[in-house]
Amino acid sequence: MTSRERLIGPDGQPAYGRFSHPIADINYRDFDLRTPMGSPMHPKKRHSRFNQFQFVAIQAEPLFIGLAIVRLRFVSSAFLYLYDHDQGLWKQQRFIQPFSRGLRFGQAPNQDTVSFIQGQNRLTIRATRRPGVRQVKVALKDGTRIRATIDESTHYMPMSLCTRSGFNGWTYTQKANARVCQGEVQWQDRHYDLEALRALASIDWTGGFMRHETSWNWASLSARLPDQRKIGLNLSAGVNETGFNENTLWLDGVPTQMPQVHFQFDRSRPNAGWAITSADESVRLHFDPVIHYRDKTDALLLASNFRQHLGRFHGEIDLAHETVRIDNLWGLAEDHYAKW
Repeated sequence: MTSRERLIGPDGQPAYGRFSHPIADINYRDFDLRTPMGSPMHPKKRHSRFNQFQFVAIQAEPLFIGLAIVRLRFVSSAFLYLYDHDQGLWKQQRFIQPFSRGLRFGQAPNQDTVSFIQGQNRLTIRATRRPGVRQVKVALKDGTRIRATIDESTHYMPMSLCTRSGFNGWTYTQKANARVCQGEVQWQDRHYDLEALRALASIDWTGGFMRHETSWNWASLSARLPDQRKIGLNLSAGVNETGFNENTLWLDGVPTQMPQVHFQFDRSRPNAGWAITSADESVRLHFDPVIHYRDKTDALLLASNFRQHLGRFHGEIDLAHETVRIDNLWGLAEDHYAKW
């Protein structure tokens, strides 16, 4: 693994691979982007073809929160969902605006403010290197409020990766799971104290010159094992796996690289279970969906068939010195097709 401050070098090319430390500056404007025939692209086209999104999940039994802010070529968007599985309460809301209206999105994953504003609805994710926190603030017109602070100072070792995407592109992604989270949530007439609920969060910052048409599966969890160790898990297939992969397990913040995995499920039966396994059989997981967020859009230049399930994981993962047993832990499993 390597370490560097800027992703794009003086030669106009990115560094590829897994990095020992997160990249400070995703300086995509310095990339020598060319057409498939080798002609240089105009800087304005280079900027418009760079896609970015940041996703945060917070698990605070019995509450689960998912929040994303997205910048694409022709639109900017955001979504939010909340689920209280004890009360059976579910809320989801999606916002979309043309181009970058109402959007702020920079190129420093760990020192930047990402925000989306539409009318009286405001969603913000703010990262700071010192003291090493990521703040999430949500204020919606209907009175929903979220104020959360995610610790990124204690044993912070995210997965940082850059891989090739298609013929002439690349994607950088940085992810961290099972991060301690404090704050409060006001939803309808209910108040949740995230510290009292021992909340854990996961963060996904991704940007790149991605394939025009792509798809992937993804699994993520942040939880505590019976011995109270914090476990984070990130597994994917179909994206970010050209020569390297993003699959990682964290135990109390210490990452271990995982092998490539296969997702087996029936898309026509969204409530049926999933199997997530590796070829060497070191990963043996089962996922039972409970509820899901969905977006299905088919426009002229953009399309999305996106289903993000909340549910429970069961199974085992073999490490070098132990087998980690996962029993009834809440997490996410995603099936995503996109044209952008």
